[in-house]
Amino acid sequence: MNKSNCGGCCCGSGCCSGAGQINKRRVVIDFLYLDLSVCEWCQGTDKNLEEALSGISNVLGLADIEVVLNKINVTSEELAIKHKFISSPTIRVDGKDIQMEVRESRCESCGDLCGDDIECRVWLYKGQEYAIPPKALIMEGLLKGIFGHEDGADGDEEYVLPENLKKFYAAMKAKKPSCCLE
Repeated sequence: MNKSNCGGCCCGSGCCSGAGQINKRRVVIDFLYLDLSVCEWCQGTDKNLEEALSGISNVLGLADIEVVLNKINVTSEELAIKHKFISSPTIRVDGKDIQMEVRESRCESCGDLCGDDIECRVWLYKGQEYAIPPKALIMEGLLKGIFGHEDGADGDEEYVLPENLKKFYAAMKAKKPSCCLE
């Protein structure tokens, strides 16, 4: 069948435009964090994420994949609930965390920020824990998330705001002068 006679995609999958070209695949990467101004762990993760994306950009270009990077500062319990935020920082590909196991350790930066002891995410890679995920871990996680077709948890389980985040948001709210509370 001639594609020019079928008004677009002839295979029924919707993969072709009217010109018979394959549409770019769009991948959404979410970087969720508590703070980029003070938290060294979030700053380092942001930097390594940018460098990891740059490192795999040729592969993504060859595969005709468009990346949309959302940097989301999760500043409140309401936003944490909306985004089903588990720990800071988090990197997701199309809604799936690049590292499903969540471990946390005391983060001095976030503790200084809110005035309380807070634990943030540590990343497990090749048997070691890192406060800032190595670029290689991020690159592997992104590529697996983009090109892998892993079956498993689809993220539909009920979300409960973790106690550690409740503690962080309560401490931040308590630090605000009463004139700034909503």
